Amino acid sequence: MSGGATADLSPVVRAVFFGSGSFAVPILDSLLGIPGVRVHAVVSAPDRPVGRKAAVTPTPVAARARELGLPLLQPIRVRRPEFVAALTAIAPDLIVLADYGQLIPRALLDLPARGFLNLHPSALPRHRGAAPIPATILAGDADSAVSLIVLAEEMDAGPIVAVEPLEVRPDDTAVTLEERAASAAARLLARALPEWLAGRIQARPQAEAGMTLTRPLRREDGRLNLLGDARQLERQVRAYQPWPGSFIETSAGRLVVWRAAVCPSELGDEPERLVTHGNGLALAAAGGRLRLDEVQLAGRGRVTGAELRRGYPGLLGKLPG
Repeated sequence: MSGGATADLSPVVRAVFFGSGSFAVPILDSLLGIPGVRVHAVVSAPDRPVGRKAAVTPTPVAARARELGLPLLQPIRVRRPEFVAALTAIAPDLIVLADYGQLIPRALLDLPARGFLNLHPSALPRHRGAAPIPATILAGDADSAVSLIVLAEEMDAGPIVAVEPLEVRPDDTAVTLEERAASAAARLLARALPEWLAGRIQARPQAEAGMTLTRPLRREDGRLNLLGDARQLERQVRAYQPWPGSFIETSAGRLVVWRAAVCPSELGDEPERLVTHGNGLALAAAGGRLRLDEVQLAGRGRVTGAELRRGYPGLLGKLPG
């Protein structure tokens, strides 16, 4: 080669990316930008009907893969022999996973020689499982992290490769915290993966102390506890956006609470009651009031608490059982 230049003869790492939700999209983009790594396939959940019109819609990761022209696999179950065979035929050196949604069998965990890595949006071992971001807000954590780990059969229990700190802001919703966690995860992968591939990072076991486990959210989780603490109810409103939402039952139907704030109790407050608060509405609760700043009755648009009070003055008082 002329000019004294030396060819880079290091082998290209054959990578596969597993992901479905929006959290994973910046991570896929980050993986694509890492020198010496080539993404040979993206694995995502199948397209599914979404919304009232049941329009068949790809996951955010599948849509990004198609936009970039990347080979896309969408197995119903990753344990099926035909998918295991298809992935084995790709012969990946490395697999990176984020926000995918299925447990990975041992046959796939053992496939890549350079590791099967997972990016998880919590400071592991705290908040393992399916809903770490809502759990972080519900717990009132002031700080969190994104963890890069070696995937194991036990959920989110694999050894830690690297960690990126993540501040939790007092007004964070699950939406805003996930957006920042995704950016942090992309930075973490860009920083740590080259070091991992070069053998300069050794994974360390997770600590036993401080482990918590989260589960998938259900619609009923969104029901606000009318006897609960006002501060915890406010956290729930932020933690359960956009799904399952936070709601109470009223004489006018189900009321979804989109924005709320904690205010001091006033004389005569009793739990389980909607009360006037200035020209708006509040839920009397333990330890204070939950001021209802933005709400939505079933089948109607979002309004302020003041607008709801003017339109439905009969909502004031004790809420139905």
